[in-house]
Amino acid sequence: MSTSTSTSTSTSASASTGGGAEQLVETAPGYRARRTLPLRVEAVRQLKRRRTLVMGAVLAALPFILIVAFAIGGDQDGGGNDRITLMDTATASAANFAATCLFVSAGFLLVVAVALFCGDTVASEASWSSLRYLLAAPVPRARLLWSKLAVALGFSAAAMVLLPAVALVAGTFAYGWGPLKLPTGGALPAAETLPRLGLAVAFILVSQLVTAGLAFWLSTKTDAPLGAVGGAVGLTIIGNVLDAVTALGSWRDFVPAHWQYAWVDALQPQLEWGGMLKGTAISVTYALILFALAFRGFARKDIVS
Repeated sequence: MSTSTSTSTSTSASASTGGGAEQLVETAPGYRARRTLPLRVEAVRQLKRRRTLVMGAVLAALPFILIVAFAIGGDQDGGGNDRITLMDTATASAANFAATCLFVSAGFLLVVAVALFCGDTVASEASWSSLRYLLAAPVPRARLLWSKLAVALGFSAAAMVLLPAVALVAGTFAYGWGPLKLPTGGALPAAETLPRLGLAVAFILVSQLVTAGLAFWLSTKTDAPLGAVGGAVGLTIIGNVLDAVTALGSWRDFVPAHWQYAWVDALQPQLEWGGMLKGTAISVTYALILFALAFRGFARKDIVS
């Protein structure tokens, strides 16, 4: 009986770690592919990683750093720039402060967080030479990627929520609770502030799915975590540069970066959906393509590390 079990388990392991063409013919009694690498186990593994703790600490510290900066800098006068932004009303209330934290971090810091969580997840296993042992457990390749992607997106969502949550608490003590004052005039009632901020955070997360897709796809292509993370951040920056090229005209509408600040429409007296819906459609489309490429490529990849 033990010989049969060993043989069937070996057959499963061979199918998992090979080039992806083999099929699972025999399995050990009681083996269920869906029960391998549970999300809870993967989440605990990722939570204990040093990069997770460091990124969480950076995001939690940012609001306090900004409070100190505003205290040192005094009243905002726009710095000689005629452009009106959320920075001009940052200290008006806790809601304004939270919106400002999102404004200053959405273009880079949150991009790095998403790229780190999604780009480091598979490549790090390969760099530690533990990926082949996970597959030999045996954990099916698709199950491995689904578990890692779900946990990576979960941590990305947690990062998006952590920053404004800490900013709201810190801002309440520093500036008090009140309506969200708009730089262009008017205000949102305090009762509508939290739902609108929640909508803004949700859109930021959706807009970052392109970065998540890039990082996750690159993570399945390389054994260097830094290469996957840096590549995703670099390509995101290139998207921002392309969006700044006004000569592209309407072609910029197909660049995900073009819609990254459409969440500001959620903080207007009259909620505007147009930009957010277009940005969501573009981001989800690119992300689905990149995730599909990651699964397809990983299924055919020879795992040697």
